[in-house]
Amino acid sequence: MAVNTIAKNHHDFNSRTILAAIGKGVEVVALPGKHKVFAQGDAAGAIFYIHEGKVRLTVVSKFGKEVTLSMLSEGEFFGDGGLAGQPLRKNSATAMTDCTLLQIDKKAMILALQRDCTLSDLYVAYLLARNLRYHEALVDHLFDSCEKRIARALLLLARFDKDGTPETAIKEVCQETLADVAGTTRLRVEFFMNRFRESGFLTYSRSGLEIHSSLLAVVLHD
Repeated sequence: MAVNTIAKNHHDFNSRTILAAIGKGVEVVALPGKHKVFAQGDAAGAIFYIHEGKVRLTVVSKFGKEVTLSMLSEGEFFGDGGLAGQPLRKNSATAMTDCTLLQIDKKAMILALQRDCTLSDLYVAYLLARNLRYHEALVDHLFDSCEKRIARALLLLARFDKDGTPETAIKEVCQETLADVAGTTRLRVEFFMNRFRESGFLTYSRSGLEIHSSLLAVVLHD
């Protein structure tokens, strides 16, 4: 399956739209890389929107094993389970890079969605697109090869699923994190990363890991 776009046609859904619609219920928060936004088990309060940077969502099992659920970037919400009545955070969120987030008060968000039809329509469309992405990710895990799953994780991290020019340089990539997202082992990630490098799909430079659009061929190949 091809890499999908989250809110592909919703160019008006951005930080300015949110600030205008919600007003005083939004706080701009700057966080350094590796800083925890919230922890699993915390009270489900504010909703977060990523203005700049990347965020990793993780969950810890009752046996203490931590697994990466997803890696998010600009234009995505997280921590919005409280809108559906979730009392506690079901996962943890950590800044992967320096981030600028919009921290949105839950009550202010609910009121804004009730009174602002434009914001409500955009948010519902975003949720539907996100749900479709999660559904296709599950199908990918069930049917796609390990190689395709790793390639897709790299492409998503490099924002090849977004409109505009992708961010091909990734400063920090943890093979264990990629293994969690792709549903495989770190050794398999290392094997295919080396294969992708040898095939010219990615290169290592001073700016980080550079993902080339040619890597799409791995995802699109049947």
